[in-house]
Amino acid sequence: MTKGTRHLADLISIGPAMLQDFELLGIRSVAQLARQNPQRMYARLNRLSGQRQDPCVLDVFCAAVAQARNPRLPAEKCQWWYWSKRRKQGSKEVKR
Repeated sequence: MTKGTRHLADLISIGPAMLQDFELLGIRSVAQLARQNPQRMYARLNRLSGQRQDPCVLDVFCAAVAQARNPRLPAEKCQWWYWSKRRKQGSKEVKR
């Protein structure tokens, strides 16, 4: 890896299955990922795959996009479960 060049596989929480999802979505670089909206990615993946993905996929998308946009993102925010907790807290607020 060239100094300063990041690849999708270098991002925390991104494994082989998520790399396949990125490929299906046409996302092939960190720079391209940085321009994405995680919610739109999730909706598009649902359409392209023909099935509803687990909501944790959305959390991974949030973590990945945040890392793509900010290479100095705090370690906690690089983990998908940080975004899962935020999503779940948001859904509780909606139910009130």
